[in-house]
Amino acid sequence: MKKLLISAFLLMTGITAWSKVTLPDILSDNMVLQQQTKARLWGWTDPNKKVTIRTTWDERTYTVEADAQGKWLAAVDTPAASYTPQSILISDDETITLSNILIGEVWFCSGQSNMEMPLAGFDNCPIAGANETIAKAGQWKGIRVAMIEKNGQLEPADRCKGSWKVSSPENAPAFGATAFHFAMMMNQVLNVPIGIINCSWGGSTVEGWLPREIVAQYPDINLERDIRKEEPHDWWHYLSPTLMYNGMLKPLQNYTIKGFLWYQGESNVGKHKTYGERLKTMVELWRKEWGLGELPFYFVEIAPFGSAEGTGNALLREAQFKAQALIPNSAMISTNDLVEPYEAYNIHPKDKKHVGERLAYQALSKTYHIGGIEPESPVYKSMEIKDNAAILSFSHADNGFNRMNQMAGFEMAGEDKVFYPAQAEIAGRNQIKVTCEKVARPVAVRYGFRDFLPGNVANLRELPLVPFRTDNWE
Repeated sequence: MKKLLISAFLLMTGITAWSKVTLPDILSDNMVLQQQTKARLWGWTDPNKKVTIRTTWDERTYTVEADAQGKWLAAVDTPAASYTPQSILISDDETITLSNILIGEVWFCSGQSNMEMPLAGFDNCPIAGANETIAKAGQWKGIRVAMIEKNGQLEPADRCKGSWKVSSPENAPAFGATAFHFAMMMNQVLNVPIGIINCSWGGSTVEGWLPREIVAQYPDINLERDIRKEEPHDWWHYLSPTLMYNGMLKPLQNYTIKGFLWYQGESNVGKHKTYGERLKTMVELWRKEWGLGELPFYFVEIAPFGSAEGTGNALLREAQFKAQALIPNSAMISTNDLVEPYEAYNIHPKDKKHVGERLAYQALSKTYHIGGIEPESPVYKSMEIKDNAAILSFSHADNGFNRMNQMAGFEMAGEDKVFYPAQAEIAGRNQIKVTCEKVARPVAVRYGFRDFLPGNVANLRELPLVPFRTDNWE
């Protein structure tokens, strides 16, 4: 009889534990919900059981029913952004309370190590000004960050780890530096809470963030060969396709966001011919699966790194620049000027402040329509040969450039296709004149078109001239 009572008690406690509603990590205390929309909430309970949700900002109650597998999904109306902490009560008989919630703007940040790179830095790779940024992190009461743990999976998952943290000196060292600097600028200008979901994996390829059914169509990818099936969580699998999509991206697609930030490309060097189309495919898929329309997609051109002789990285940067024309509601920021000479073989340059701020300029101008902000770098438009000089014209340089001469980063070639360092100076309001003593009959000009060839030309808002070439030589 005693054994029967104990068994019955264990059964009852097991049922109670199972029946209590459970939530994904991303729905946690301290989260930021997207303002003035229908923000999605979801979780698990007993099959076909009713779940009630109450929001403190409007005292409304929502009721949904779990499906046959016990999963439920709801959408709650959110008000205008506010710094007033709110709560959400979720119950299926037992109540879970989510507290200290802010309503604001939520951005999803992804890519490889330069997006993942925390304020604390990597080994032998610091973040400029990190100690000051971390020390002052408690000032940013409206910034919240969710860093998603690496979670490689062979099949789509419905859960991953990573909950929201407030901005404080204790939490900030783990925050991705680029995204945090983006959030700081956005918070200052918009004066609303900013939520950052940082879902990145160092070394990952664009194919890592795509599903099996798409990647299987790529002739250069062999899923049986390229996916390491043993120990799928191990860091060594960063180059494997599909694992990040399955384990990290898929579980988060119910979270309501404003847009995407992307910093990736180094691991796709050598595959520049396919990069643009695959990035376009990725963005199209993400937008479709989030189901929130043509969400903005702002991304970072990879920084100069490697040899001053090679051009593999330059070709990938060129593919990134061209991808803007393939992806509606997208824009790229250049980082050609944000490296030091000693960082030539450091794939993680220390300046993430300007990277984050330039991403913010794109969002503030194009998504939030704030006038007066210049988001665009100068871009090569056309070339005219006059005698032994090339006269180059540019867009987004109507008021000229940051210097009149001593412009570094230009090269010139003749019909022999051999490039030599060239001299450049102002030739007109939006024009630059390029000459080279070793090239009597110019045919082509390049700027910053090496693996490592930083330039010093920018517009009057200090946004750098985007690397380019006037030729199409292989």
